[in-house]
Amino acid sequence: MPNSPAVEVAGLVMRYGDKTAVDALDLRVERNTITAVLGPNGAGKTTTLETCEGYRRPHEGTVRVLGLDPINDRKALIPSIGVMLQGQGAWSGVKAMEMLKHIARLHANPLDTDMLADRLGLGDCGSTPYRRLSGGQQQRLGLAMAVVGRPEVVFVDEPTAGMDPQARRATWELLSELREDGVTVVLTTHYMDEAEKLADHIHIVDHGRMVASGTPIELTRGGTATIRLVVTKPFPEGAPASLQAALGPDIEVKPISDTSLLITGPADHTTLATVAAWCEQQGVLPESLNLGQRNLEDVFLELTGRGLAHTAGDTR
Repeated sequence: MPNSPAVEVAGLVMRYGDKTAVDALDLRVERNTITAVLGPNGAGKTTTLETCEGYRRPHEGTVRVLGLDPINDRKALIPSIGVMLQGQGAWSGVKAMEMLKHIARLHANPLDTDMLADRLGLGDCGSTPYRRLSGGQQQRLGLAMAVVGRPEVVFVDEPTAGMDPQARRATWELLSELREDGVTVVLTTHYMDEAEKLADHIHIVDHGRMVASGTPIELTRGGTATIRLVVTKPFPEGAPASLQAALGPDIEVKPISDTSLLITGPADHTTLATVAAWCEQQGVLPESLNLGQRNLEDVFLELTGRGLAHTAGDTR
């Protein structure tokens, strides 16, 4: 069914004891796209993807990947999907290239492992035991293991966590090339710039429910102008309320961190002047003061009220 979606989730409910991790979620991933599933820790995104990968059986609702049930049709589906897990799935004592070549031999028509290792910068650590690889090297090996079998759909969980900028860029290029070759990529990430750069479509999930869905442009356009104020040391107590009073009710002031504020509303030269004057009165030194349209991080904060935690572990 080439015209059907690569992934289709309808009314998915997943529970852990009394806690509902995924709450009647609908999600669709079109073929030959990169789709990002974003959400704060505990939002239900990892549980949703594990259900799509066949590791969990839905408590309610249906899941189809390439038109197949990931549980009941697992034997038929497995050759067509690749999965990059948070734990990577490699044995602690195995050498990096030995592991990659072992996975390649499990597939009928694998990619060339030396080429793939070179693309992802694994050449220098190919003879290193897995347990001695850095976090970024383990991530790169995990991605190589997920794509070496030429899957039609690849699920990647935090693909660039722990990577240096060069490795991160190489990973972006590989994921984009996979899409150009007809592979569907479904990823989770804690990096807003990564989702905005790579994804054709973005789903934002919170408390197990879909709160927004669209292309990066669709999600970020139409909002009012924003000013992002970043200072060199934490704001004094009551700073957001104080700045809000100075700017008036037509402009919203929202803390992003203890050194950063997002100011949303009809921003113009008068608004900028008021913010600058307020900084002088409060004795705070701006590190940056940027005027522009809202970005994906702004949208995420507006929708969820909380940021993405850059911690491994409970990202279900």
